[in-house]
Amino acid sequence: MKTRSLSVCLLLLSLLFSGWLHAAVELNDNVPETYIVKKGDTLWGISGMYLKQPWLWPELWDVNPQIDNPHLIFPGDELYLTWVDGRPRLGVRRGRDVKLTPTMRVSPLDLAIPIIPLDEIGAFLKRHRIMEAQDLNESAYIVAGDRDNLLSAPGDRVFGRGYFPDGERAYGIFRPGEAYVDPLTEEVLGYQAQEIGNAKLLSANDQEITELEVTRITEEVRHSDRLLPIVERIIDATFHPRAPEATIEDGFMIAVDGGVSQIGTMDIVVLNRGKRDGLEIGQILAVYQSGELVFDKVAQENVQLPDTKAGLAMVFEAFEKASYAIVLKSSRPLKIMDKVKNP
Repeated sequence: MKTRSLSVCLLLLSLLFSGWLHAAVELNDNVPETYIVKKGDTLWGISGMYLKQPWLWPELWDVNPQIDNPHLIFPGDELYLTWVDGRPRLGVRRGRDVKLTPTMRVSPLDLAIPIIPLDEIGAFLKRHRIMEAQDLNESAYIVAGDRDNLLSAPGDRVFGRGYFPDGERAYGIFRPGEAYVDPLTEEVLGYQAQEIGNAKLLSANDQEITELEVTRITEEVRHSDRLLPIVERIIDATFHPRAPEATIEDGFMIAVDGGVSQIGTMDIVVLNRGKRDGLEIGQILAVYQSGELVFDKVAQENVQLPDTKAGLAMVFEAFEKASYAIVLKSSRPLKIMDKVKNP
């Protein structure tokens, strides 16, 4: 029996998208009729194999009543391309026996292929945060150590001062870094906080001076390094790429991890737009490079060429005024101050 429409989950998403995604699904040339999902695949990579605009992948999926969550596909699954009312649809056949119930899947969810490679993003989020000036200034800090120069090693003691939340025993040692500033308004969007180690609480939270034991460091600990509760930050392998619902204006890539001069695929960048501008995790932005100023020899005047689309980036962590994004595609070397817009 021929399958119909989408599962409840995907149907709801499609209804959500219908108000603001109007682009027709366009297939790439010479797409495969069938494809066996392999270990190491990503949903973004598979979508890019089929679609010219991979973030429209929810409109490509066909329903399969044997699949409780069509956003999860596994190694060994077979994808097959069909046409329904003149529109392409991608179905899934399970590559193995999977016992399903209405509420659970027997196969572990962590076996599902992710949207994008998550290892690098998870490690990055553990080491980096963007913090408001007030939050940074009000956080606890290291005031002294049992070594004068604070060149601490695991097992060394340090002393912190400031607010230590009740019940929190594990802390990251963070060093305040550069200020992220909007290139147009010059508003400070936040400050980079980079983890350089970990410590565990030894004394009570309510003391003026709190004793901690260093458990890990990546570089020398200094006076005034900040002590922040460790936050478990997990990237959901099942979140879906999509275009922003809001119109993103005057967006720029303002910093890049590692301070490199050229930005390429899978590099992580800081954007000057965040939650207050409507950005959310999973949203896709097009990267544009400013057109050059050239001299028109006929008209004898300077002419500004239009911006050129040069790549795609996906937001994977959104703060109030800024965001982290990963470059998923680049057709040329990108750089700081390239623009980001709705795709």
